[in-house]
Amino acid sequence: MNASRDFQDFLNHLTQNARLSLQHADAIARSAGSVYVGTEHILLGVLSQKTSLGAKLLDKSGVTFKRARTALKLAPEKSEPITGKGLSEAAKLTLRTSWEIAKEFNQDYCGTEHIIYSILIQKNTRAHTLLKELNANTDSITAELESYLNQQRFEYDSSDGGTTRTTDKKSGKKSALEFFGTDLTEQARAGRLDPVVGRVKELQRVITILSRRTKNNPILIGEPGVGKTAIVEGLAQLIADENVPERLLNKRIIMLDLTGMIAGTKYRGEFEERLKAVMSEIADDQDVIVFIDEIHLIVGAGSAEGSMDAGNILKPMLARGTMRLIGATTTDEYQKSIEKDAALDRRFQPITVAAPSLEETVEILKGIKSHYESHHNVEISDGLIERTVYLSDRYMSERYMPDKAIDLLDETAALRRVEKDSVPEYQRGLMREIKLTRSRMEEAVAHEDFESAARQKTKLEDLQRVLEDERAKTQPSILLTEEDVARTVSVITGIPAQKLMKTEISELLRLEKNLSQKVIGQKDAIAAVARAIRRNRSGVSDRKRPIGSFVFLGPSGVGKTELARVLAKELYDREDALVKIDMSEFGEKHTAARLIGAPAGYVGYEEGGQL
Repeated sequence: MNASRDFQDFLNHLTQNARLSLQHADAIARSAGSVYVGTEHILLGVLSQKTSLGAKLLDKSGVTFKRARTALKLAPEKSEPITGKGLSEAAKLTLRTSWEIAKEFNQDYCGTEHIIYSILIQKNTRAHTLLKELNANTDSITAELESYLNQQRFEYDSSDGGTTRTTDKKSGKKSALEFFGTDLTEQARAGRLDPVVGRVKELQRVITILSRRTKNNPILIGEPGVGKTAIVEGLAQLIADENVPERLLNKRIIMLDLTGMIAGTKYRGEFEERLKAVMSEIADDQDVIVFIDEIHLIVGAGSAEGSMDAGNILKPMLARGTMRLIGATTTDEYQKSIEKDAALDRRFQPITVAAPSLEETVEILKGIKSHYESHHNVEISDGLIERTVYLSDRYMSERYMPDKAIDLLDETAALRRVEKDSVPEYQRGLMREIKLTRSRMEEAVAHEDFESAARQKTKLEDLQRVLEDERAKTQPSILLTEEDVARTVSVITGIPAQKLMKTEISELLRLEKNLSQKVIGQKDAIAAVARAIRRNRSGVSDRKRPIGSFVFLGPSGVGKTELARVLAKELYDREDALVKIDMSEFGEKHTAARLIGAPAGYVGYEEGGQL
């Protein structure tokens, strides 16, 4: 970088951490009385930025700013050819190489990771020698850094219209579809997906639509947490098990990361270029089925002045049937985004995914409980699953099955394991001894007492081996109880745990007595309300219908509002379970829209009302 223009271009493409690293390198060189900034000063500059990727990577190998500075003071002077004040020749080569590495990995900016990688591949620099003196495994660091840079690489060549270029394995390059997508079928074969219980009708409908000649694009519509993504994962498992019709055998389901495609697109046309590359690969590979979660995001995604959004770009391929696409979105987002665009909506075949019943949710949890037992090292009984489903249904009404029941079970197991997993005193003592021994070893090196440092290093290795053996000892599994589930619900909702432990039957039998203690003199009204509640809870009436619709009549002050408030508290154990609407605010005709929403054609029609 002898040319000032090239060096200025390099500086303009440095990340914030890389720029600060070079500034600190210059300050370190000046404070040391050096007439040049060498590779060792650049290394110290990177290590001084503890939040930078380069510093974090070296810290994993035990290379810190303090240790490197100490070792540098002890190291014998090793001259690097210089050209007056400024950067040494080795430092210039290191920075030039780091910028070339960044461009090779298709990065717009040069970061500390590229500088460290440049230092690692140049074996004869002072910085590389310093890393060796600090016992850093440079080969391991290089391999880890290569893996990270390959993951960050933008993997396709847009110059040939988005088709993938042939690469060797050493480069680690991927196609655009592999870079922006996740192969669910491959994950299913590797056993990384949870089993899907039930949903036979929905899966059969998806398979039928995918087998159509045209418009073979199902879209799963349902509330958050009902299992839309799980249905697609179930299809991936069926394909992996070869339990699908012949025309779907050997298909691959690729989950496309739409936000990842948009991220980093600063200039007009970049997003369209990426999407075009993905679509080109899909058109060339008829075995690919694309899955886009939150598909409503394609409406407006990547659009800018003078460009099209993802939805308009995808329409032709969806209509021709050259691309199989599975979408998933919520009911509200479907109505707001997809349904409004009739041209896009007609290219999808909607599949409504309803929340499973309580009985189906119990079976779902029984099917996946082994995964949570092994992850948390706990034991989960079938009775506990039924109790979990019941409590989540009653006290987490704002969410949907089976997601809320699974979350409750997972959090209960995590809470118990965290309480149990406190570090034993013996292990804490070992950790303190390891820290003290490492400090003594570094102090011995600083005083050039290498014999003592060697003894401390041997002791450190022995202590670390003992600590690893202690951690490897298996912990006994924990049996989850109903009290644990009730405690977790209490943490989430704020309802006292002792109330959650009471059985519903006993509560319903005492309902009239409990209401009568708080609302005096309304025996007939309380009896009518209690009968309706018991009738609903016994299963005689339809669960989908309201528990009851009551009209309390009487003069002011006899307890109409109080009965409603007490009833809500008895049923849901929360003061805020009662929603109070003052009808004196709705005297005019138009104010009814505040409750039920504005009519079609008026402002606020799509937003709905308070109810």
